[in-house]
Amino acid sequence: MRPVNCGATPRIRKPEWLKARLPAGRAYFALKRKLEERGLHTICQSARCPNAHECWNDGQATFLAMGNVCSRDCRFCGVASGVPAPLDGDEGRKLAEMASLMDLRYATVTSVTRDDLPDAGSAHFAGIVRRLKRERPHMKVEVLVPDFSGRPELLDRVLDAGPDILGHNVETVPALYARVNRRPAAFGHSLAILGHAKKRGWITKTGCMVGLGETAEQLGALLQMLVELGVDALTIGQYLQPDRRSLPVERYYPPAEFDRLRREALDLGFTGVESGPFVRSSYHAEQLFQAVSRALPRVQ
Repeated sequence: MRPVNCGATPRIRKPEWLKARLPAGRAYFALKRKLEERGLHTICQSARCPNAHECWNDGQATFLAMGNVCSRDCRFCGVASGVPAPLDGDEGRKLAEMASLMDLRYATVTSVTRDDLPDAGSAHFAGIVRRLKRERPHMKVEVLVPDFSGRPELLDRVLDAGPDILGHNVETVPALYARVNRRPAAFGHSLAILGHAKKRGWITKTGCMVGLGETAEQLGALLQMLVELGVDALTIGQYLQPDRRSLPVERYYPPAEFDRLRREALDLGFTGVESGPFVRSSYHAEQLFQAVSRALPRVQ
């Protein structure tokens, strides 16, 4: 269990312009009820995403596969940590049914990390992708995968199922991995996942947060490293403390700085970039995929 922050680091006041709307709207609550009826989860709920009202009322959601309890305990994440439940063998059918009810053109599927499973849940993840592609062949499927401990053969199972874009988040600069309770080898695992997917010809996407204590030099070096690896799309968002046990925010970036980071990332060589205080991995996912697809010579 992660330690409770007892106030050793003073919390800084949230700026007035950084206000997220509370979930509301008929479509939002109708979708919430349908998900609950099927025992399905979304990262929108589990990670307390500030864009839930916008995406859900627009008929979009990022599905959270393999349960809503993670085997890891990163100190920036709002997803519960502990002993995950057994896998639901019917999850692929339920997600496909939900995608049909929502009449999705574009679905994003992510998952908790399942270090408790011999294959880290890769076969289950692949089965979900195959079911979605089989039942809705016109629908684009984005996957946002865990690091699979850097094992390319596990990633290959997911890629062989035929997703349209492979996402995996590096989250923050490598110098802060110990602070956020990530394993020392985890950054290398993330690079291995992104690099392997790129070598196999996939559109690749990653995301990072700012405001955890990174320096401008560290952030610039991270972006340069990712470009050299061939990552196509990038999301940059403000870290927002999800609960009192998580790390406090070290700094709030103003909107103008997110605009500058977007320009910097594009100048470095990323094909598509979403950057803003409330940007999360799947924010405007379809639009970002389309922008990258148009710019690249070949799409999966």
